[in-house]
Amino acid sequence: MALDATVHTDKRDIAAGDYFTGMFETALDEDEVITAVSFPKPEAASYVKFPNPASRYAMVGVFVAKTNSGVAVAVTGAGQDGVFRHGGLEAALNSSFSAESVDGVAVDDSVLMSDMHASADYRAHLITQMTKRAVAAC
Repeated sequence: MALDATVHTDKRDIAAGDYFTGMFETALDEDEVITAVSFPKPEAASYVKFPNPASRYAMVGVFVAKTNSGVAVAVTGAGQDGVFRHGGLEAALNSSFSAESVDGVAVDDSVLMSDMHASADYRAHLITQMTKRAVAAC
């Protein structure tokens, strides 16, 4: 999603932003098969996750990609509706591509999951921290 990928199927091409429709849900039809995924090569990119200790699924995962058209930030594991882009973090990183630039960027916890593993507020905190780690790894 952060790389503006295109999912190619045996029937059509789907932009990554349209492919993910919810938590564990996609725009694929029942009989549709993915044949390829294409995306531009980033100048720098990194994915960092904070895993659930038992399942290793991401309680929060952040993918940061720097391309010639700007910086994109995609968040996994935290949103009530699945993966999403974070415009505020993108704006901060487009101004200054440094881990410190995301300090003070608001993460709205009302759109985040809250469950027995982590509250929405804690996930909001993790999004900022995982973004910093991803930027540092680029």
